[in-house]
Order: sequence, then structure tokens, then C-alpha cells
Amino acid sequence: MAGISSSAASAPAVTEPGTTSKSYTGALMTVTMLFFMWGFITCMNDILIPKLQQVFTLQNWQAMLIQTAFFGAYFIVSLLYFIFSVTKGDPILKIGYKNGIIVGLAVTAIGCLLFLPAADSHSYGLFLGALFVLASGITVLQITANPYVSILGPPESSSSRMNMTQALNSFGTTIAPIIGGYLIFDQVSNDAATADSVKMPYVGLAITLIVIAVIIKLARLPRLTGDGAVVVAGSGALQHKHLVLGIICIFMYVGGEVAVGSMLINYFKLPQIAGLDESEAKHFLSFYWGGAMIGRFFGAVALAQFRNNSLKYVIMAVIAAVTFGTVYAIYDLNQALIILGLIAANFVVLLLGRFIPNRTVGLYATAVIVLLLIGTFGQGAVAMWAVIGIGLFNSVMFPTIFDLAIKGLGVHTSQGSSLLVMAIVGGAIVPPLQGVVADVTGDVQLSFIVPMLCYAYIVFYGFRGYRTRDAHLR
Repeated sequence: MAGISSSAASAPAVTEPGTTSKSYTGALMTVTMLFFMWGFITCMNDILIPKLQQVFTLQNWQAMLIQTAFFGAYFIVSLLYFIFSVTKGDPILKIGYKNGIIVGLAVTAIGCLLFLPAADSHSYGLFLGALFVLASGITVLQITANPYVSILGPPESSSSRMNMTQALNSFGTTIAPIIGGYLIFDQVSNDAATADSVKMPYVGLAITLIVIAVIIKLARLPRLTGDGAVVVAGSGALQHKHLVLGIICIFMYVGGEVAVGSMLINYFKLPQIAGLDESEAKHFLSFYWGGAMIGRFFGAVALAQFRNNSLKYVIMAVIAAVTFGTVYAIYDLNQALIILGLIAANFVVLLLGRFIPNRTVGLYATAVIVLLLIGTFGQGAVAMWAVIGIGLFNSVMFPTIFDLAIKGLGVHTSQGSSLLVMAIVGGAIVPPLQGVVADVTGDVQLSFIVPMLCYAYIVFYGFRGYRTRDAHLR
């Protein structure tokens, strides 16, 4: 991967007195809980959108303000973090990764609890405020956990570690539509005029987050150490062109992914697509996010360092077989075969990428554009499954783009991470734009042109924009 030598030479190291690299596995397992939880919470927004749209009688663009409030917090909190790091030094490296994680969990739990007064007062504005606080905590977790995972081990396998932890993030997004949809829609089908059904899920999330914070507090996580210059002020991260282009790429990716996911339930309800109601549509939304999970497991295996590539193929075959069996057991043979076909297509594109991270990102983004074209101009089951298949190809993008963008940043890694997390604001801006297109044209399908443009930029970054100054051209 480009820039490995630079990153390895200058990046802060992860050490803990009295421990060895064997302790990294336990640390990674502990931090992985965070990725699962914020994936679950983020995907709950896709359930909130149709629910609050129903409760408050909102237009599409108004309902998408849920994503604006949520991902807007990423931008504001990350911007404040960047300003502080420029003027005072990197705060995470001052207080430590462990304390940063605990702060993030506490703020996220507070945001979840704010759903209680929002529901009781029947105020859409308070719901947006609660989402902002909740997402502020997740922002701190993103700034802390992503670079921590990247640094926690050999640099040549950082993309694999990032994809593995993001696979658990995707597991959270996969089960969130099922659990959240059941609690919010199925359990209170006769209570459609109120938002009381959101109370129990978010109180449960708050309790879970507090428990995880206690576990993190008691856990012995390796510390980040460096050469004494890790907390210097300044904006050195912005001197790296590949980071700047990566910031734009994260903006485009998150904007495109969130826009597609946010519109899916309304898309599945279209008579020319599937004509499903919310309760039925949540299962297919789960397929979309489940595809991202499977794809990230694929990516973690494909980008890992194996002496024999045949072992990679065996592991991926097992993943495909388990997925096929699970879908067949829960749903039916027809859907299981469709999922298996999408996985096969994903595997073919992965082979074309030759297990090279940047090349894989570029080809995956190209595949998403093709699937969006089918979903935009097609009809029926073909269009529906094409859009669902986007989840598989979204899979490796965020962790791999993030990893490519922070390569070679050295002591500016955390600062660069805060800028990349700031770019997650794409999830606040792109979905409302898609909502506006849907409202103005009266055509939900046509609105998918908006995320299509986002993926076009990702194609550029995957093939050219990722290059560091010392990269060897491929």
C-alpha cells in the first residue's frame, strides 16, 4: 500500500509497559464493541426517518433533517477538535485514547436519554437536538477509535484491521433495522400518531453504552507513545495532498451511502419497485446493511497479509456459504440465491482489484454507479436488488479510504483523523439534497442521481487521488 514506509517510520507507536504485541488482540476486541454500537445507532436513523415523518407529517427534505442533525454534529465537533489541536495541541493524545473513548460513550448515552423529553413534548426540534448530542459523542469515538485501530499493529495490515472492525460496525447496521423496526413499528402499530415507541429502544441503548464505558474503564488498553512532539500545535496534516483529497472522498462516500440508505424504505414502497409497507421494507433494508457487513469481512480477509492466497479464497468461500445458509434458513431459497449471486459479483470485482486497497475502492465505486443506474431507471425486483447490492460494494470504502488518507501522517495522524471525521458531514448534506430532488421532481428513483455523483469522485480517489508524495505509481 502506498506510503507504508513513511507511516511506519514516523507514526506514533502503541506500547504498554510489560505487554507485547500479543495484547493487541484483546485491545482490538474491546474497541470493536464501539464500532458495533455506533453502527447500530447510526442505522436507527433509517427507522426514525419514516416514523417521525409519519408522526409529524413531514416532507422528504424535512425528514432528512434527521441526518442533517446527526451528521452535522460530526462536522461541528470535529471542526472544534481541529481548531483546538491547531492552537493547543492534539487533545486525544493529551488525555489518552482510553479517556477519549469514555468521554465519547458518556456523551452518546446522554443523547439517547434526551429522546425521552423529546417524545413526551412531541417536538421534532427536540428530537433533532437529541440526535445532535448523540452524534457528538459518536464523533469523539470516531476520532479516537479509527486511528487507534490503524496504529494498533503492523502498518502493512492496517487496512485489514480497519475492515474487520468496520465489519462489526456493519453487523450493528444490519440488525438495527430488524430490532429497531420491530420495536418502533410492529409493537405500536396502533400508536402511529405519537413518538412514544422510540423511548424504549434509546433508553436501552443508553444503558448499554454506560456498561461499555465501565468495561473500557476497567480494560487495560495499550497506550500511544511517541517522540515527545505528538501534542505540538499546528495544522501540519493539511500539508498532505492525499489527506485533503481523502477528506473530500469521505464526504462523498458518507453522503452517498447515507442518502441511499435513508431513501430505501420510501424506495421499496414505490408500486413500480416492490410496493412494500414499512414493516416489510425493514427486512430488505437489513439486506442492504448486511451486504456491507459481508463485504467488509471479505475485505478484511482480502487485504490481510497471507502467505498463500488460496487460504483467502477458502475463508471467503466459507463466509459466502454461511451467508447463503443464514438467508435460506431465515427467508427462502430464492432470496438466498439472489444474495449469493450478488456476493459472486462482489468477489469478481474484488479479484479485478487484485487485493490492492486503492484499486479495489475505485472498482467498487464504479460497480455502485452501475447498480445505481439500474435502480434509477429500472423497475421491479431487478431494480430493487440492484440497490440492495450497493451495500456489498460500499463495504470496504470507508475503512480503506480512511486508512489511505492517514498513511504517512506520522505525528499528525490524530489531527488528520479529526479532519476525516469532520468530512462525515457529507451525511448531513447529501441526503437532504436527494430529498429536494425527490420532492421537486416527484420521482424518488430519479433522486438517486445525487449519490451517483458522489461515487464518481470516489472512482477518482481510488485510482489517482490516494497517492502520497512517496508513493510508487501503480
